[in-house]
Amino acid sequence: MRRKGFPPVIDAQCRVLILGSFPSPASLAKKQYYGHPQNHFWKLMGALLDEPLYEMDYAKRLPVLLKNGIGLWDVLHQCERAGALDSNIRNAVNNDFRKVTRVAKALRRVCFNGKTAGRFAPVFAEAGYETLVLPSSSPAYTLKFEAKLKEWRGITAAVVRTEETI
Repeated sequence: MRRKGFPPVIDAQCRVLILGSFPSPASLAKKQYYGHPQNHFWKLMGALLDEPLYEMDYAKRLPVLLKNGIGLWDVLHQCERAGALDSNIRNAVNNDFRKVTRVAKALRRVCFNGKTAGRFAPVFAEAGYETLVLPSSSPAYTLKFEAKLKEWRGITAAVVRTEETI
């Protein structure tokens, strides 16, 4: 069955964009980015931003990201996928990133949540953006939370560095 992803969470002040691959079935059912309760995304971002994101209602999480200059989207607009594994993605259609780059004029760094999304890093690097491929926040990627968090600190380092140059 062909599924469509979510719209971008972005505004003109976003300096960092985090791109996943495509929402999991649990996320699609909840209509929320990283909606699977075992996904580490909201815990990782909460630790980075010193905000209790995981405990917040979803509607309150997104404004916190934007307030901190961080946008959110996926590399794929639609696809077919049995289950939640990226390896099962078939017949994918990419998102049109011009939608984001037209709005997010302050965008400097694009981070990729996992290797599947990370395949797009060269496209963004060629367009002049800093890129960072992160270990997946998915529960299927068994790296310990602390090890993931160490790598994910590159997100906020980019935000701070960008603020210092403005």
